[in-house]
Formats: sequence, structure tokens, C-alpha cells
Amino acid sequence: MKIGYACLTVSVPGTDIRGCIAKNANNENLYDIISMNLDSLMNILIYNVKNGIRLFRISSDLIPFGSSVINKLEWQKIFKSRFFEIGEYIRNNQLRVSMHPGQYTVLNSLNEDVAKRAVDDLLYHCDVLDLMECDNSCKIILHIGGAYDNKQKAIERFKENYIKLDARIKKRLIIENDDRIFNISEVLDIANQLKIPVVYDNLHNYANPYDESITDLQWIKQCSSTWTKKDGNQKIHYSQQDKGKKTGSHSQTISLSEFLQFYRNISSSDTDIMLEVKDKNISAVKCINAVSDKRKISALEDEWARYKYSVLEKSHKHYLEIRNLIKDKNSYPVMEFYSLIEEALKMQGSVNSSINAFEHVWGYFKDKADDKEKKKIQALIENYKSGTSVNIENDSIKVKSFLMKLSEKYNEAYLLNSYYFYLQ
Repeated sequence: MKIGYACLTVSVPGTDIRGCIAKNANNENLYDIISMNLDSLMNILIYNVKNGIRLFRISSDLIPFGSSVINKLEWQKIFKSRFFEIGEYIRNNQLRVSMHPGQYTVLNSLNEDVAKRAVDDLLYHCDVLDLMECDNSCKIILHIGGAYDNKQKAIERFKENYIKLDARIKKRLIIENDDRIFNISEVLDIANQLKIPVVYDNLHNYANPYDESITDLQWIKQCSSTWTKKDGNQKIHYSQQDKGKKTGSHSQTISLSEFLQFYRNISSSDTDIMLEVKDKNISAVKCINAVSDKRKISALEDEWARYKYSVLEKSHKHYLEIRNLIKDKNSYPVMEFYSLIEEALKMQGSVNSSINAFEHVWGYFKDKADDKEKKKIQALIENYKSGTSVNIENDSIKVKSFLMKLSEKYNEAYLLNSYYFYLQ
């Protein structure tokens, strides 16, 4: 069983995926952007391997305008060797990658031009995976599309257009229940007729259920029959509802206790779990640390190095508790560790706790910063402390933004790899 995340990283230097607007999509700009994006992808994969993350969804934005006539660069030829190198790294490290075209890739559209563009987009995604020589377990996920006031006709249109697809697409395509239109039962019906694997999404089923009495585990078992050996392990999408937002909105982070309850129900199956969550790799590492039976206290020490200033700005009490918790080098108190972190990060924090964190982080620069930088940080902290601004949260962001600039200027890797600048 693999656990992974989608597309982008949080707090991992050198992993940004860039794009451009259409008017700037000339060959020179596209070459530079694609080159940088491929470097970023490799850096993401290296980070994933280092952290035991073996499942990853590659961003559809890897190649700007990849399926559009706007992109006239022969990127498949120019970057062929680079794609192969990335694919070799994927194979050598037993990684499984996937892609997920966006909401505008609608195969069952009433508009034939939109449906044709959807096919072009699927071929682009195939090109990326094929250039890396990924095997058939590396899938492309697609929703059924729109209902267009007649769901049955929309389903028939999807089936008709699927049958016409290139074999390259068919060997990779899997379909997913969505949160508004096509529920898991309808997707399973389509899949069984067309022999397509189904990826079950638990939050989509919560938002758009067929039968609320049927459990996640029961649906996962039904979906498992659509997967064959050549498709690789069954894959599911797992996310949690953001309790402060509309139904179907992904949470900021994965609540570990809630995840483990779900995980224990399905752990007997060899199912790969793609986390869909806003803090991306942060939650992936958390969940992997929690379910692993091979990790040691060093894994929690690495995590503490990333989390500690975020915890400190919320609660000095929790900071001390966690620091004491991981002093025993023969223990692995993973549940207590993350429970305290989750508890701390939900807290409002105080002006004093934030200033305490500011000063700890500033300590990395106080002996190397110039006079101008010293005056600026003092002014920013004083402004935050005095509360003269209407929005104290913005003042906090200003301090942290300046500290991040200093981290980049002085190449403080310890801080750049921490979560302090990203968790608010």
C-alpha cells in the first residue's frame, strides 16, 4: 500500500511549477519554463523518495499549453532524454505516478469541439507518461463530465466517445465519482460496461451519495473488481471535509485520528491511497509516519525540525511538551506527537507567542544581517507588538515574509525546509 499526494509541494525549495499566459507562450519562454518544471518534478520525486512517499500525481501544468496549438515548441523531442531520466528514477525507486486532467477536459460535452479538445488533452497526458516510459499502473483520472439536463444521454455520449479513443489513452484512463453529478453507482455501471477501472473518492461520495447506508469499505470492494493485474494496485482518493466550508471542500490538513479509522478498515487490502488535501506533502508524511512499522524516533525528530516554530507561535506549552516527548530515543510516540501538533496549530496563539517565534527565527540572522535589515525587523516586530495596525494578522505576515526573504538571501536551509512560513 502506497500513500501519496497531488501535484505540488508545500515548503520544499526548488519544486515550483511555473506557467505563462498565452501571449507570452513563445518558444524561448516555453523552453525555459518546461526546463525548470522538469527540474522541479525531479526535485519533488527526490523529496518523495527521501520521505518514503511512493505515490504522486504529476501536475497537468507541467507543460504549459501542452495540448494546445498555442504551444508550438516540439517539447516531446527536445526534452525526450530528460523525460526518460525522470522515468528511470520513477522505475528505479518503485514510484507510482498519475495525472488528472482538469474540469475543462469534458469527454461527454455536447459541443464537439470541446469533446475533441478533451481527447487532445488526454493525448497530451499520455505523451507525458509515455515519454517517461511509465507502465500501465500509472493512470490518468477523469470524471464522466456534465449531465446537460439528460444524464442518461450524457452517459451514452461518454461511452460513445470513450470507444473511439486511442488505445494509448484506454490503457491509462480510469474514471472517478464526482461531488455533484455522477455518483459512484453510476460510475461503476459505466466502468463495468466499458471495462474501465474506477477510482473511488470518499469525499465525493459523502457530497454526492448513491446510498448513504453503503460504507466506504463496501464501495472500495465493489470498485476493486474493475481493476486487473495490468492496472496495478487499486487506487482510491481520500480527503476530509473542511468543516468551515461548503460540502466537498478539502480540509487544510488530514486529521490523523480520522484517517487512521479509515485506514484500519481498508488496510487488509493492498490499496494505494491518494490524499487530496491542501497541505499536500505535509499530510502525506504525517500519515506515512503514523502507519509505518519501520520508522524510528529520527522520523519524528525530522518532523519536529519542520514544525517547531509553527507550534511555538501558537503555544509555548505545546512546544515544550513535544520537545520533551521526543527525548526518549528508544520510543516512537507518533500518535501523541501529531495529536499535540494538530492541537497547537488549531489554537489562535497570542502576540507574545508569535513574538517568541519571530525572535527565535531572527536568531539565525542577527549576526549576519546588515544594519538596514536589523532596523527593519525591529520596526516590523514593534509595529506588530503595538497593534497599531487594524489587521494584526497582516502585520504577522509582514514579519514572516521578511524573515523568509532573509532565509532565502542567507540560504538558511533549516528554515527554508521548515513549515513556519507556510502554516498560518
